[in-house]
Amino acid sequence: MSSLPQRVLASGVPSPCNSICRIDEATGWCLGCARSLPEIAAWAGLDDESKRQVWALLPERRRALGPGFLGRDQA
Repeated sequence: MSSLPQRVLASGVPSPCNSICRIDEATGWCLGCARSLPEIAAWAGLDDESKRQVWALLPERRRALGPGFLGRDQA
């Protein structure tokens, strides 16, 4: 069973963006959604499977950012 949110497993994968757009200088990840700038820039052109692959990276990144993560748990 996947640990991705059900809405991410469905067709038309939503963006994890939550309008908190600040890049952490140490990691290069957004403090609001935990994506990298290249992932953010490519998002609209990615197919659903590629978007799910990005989503799969986010929980660990949010944990790594710790209290610096400004978004919310989207599980």
